[in-house]
Amino acid sequence: MSITLMTTILVVEDTLSEMRLISHYLQESGYSVISAISAKEALKKVSECRPDVIITDVVMPGMSGFELCRSVKKEPGLETVPIIICTSKNQDIDRFWAMRQGASAYLTKPFTREQLLTVVQSVMG
Repeated sequence: MSITLMTTILVVEDTLSEMRLISHYLQESGYSVISAISAKEALKKVSECRPDVIITDVVMPGMSGFELCRSVKKEPGLETVPIIICTSKNQDIDRFWAMRQGASAYLTKPFTREQLLTVVQSVMG
């Protein structure tokens, strides 16, 4: 049994088409995918499901991906969960800010299937 079959990835994305695309790429590669359409919903799922990796958008209603990142990193036992920021914001300051919030990687939209999988594999060590 391959290790990827046991890896659970939480995808936090408020745009349904983006959510479907990311989930499809991951599931096709053998990952188990949980989804949330808001950062608040994601926080609930993080504590219930303890995902191995989190992929989050930045701009979402209510709470941003950066705030989600900070919240997860403050939770005991979750501070080591890798978080990938996946956004159309491609300025250096956005990238810098993501890393300051505790993100492990930064992926800009649009991305290819290969780019997504490479980033996921890189944060998993």
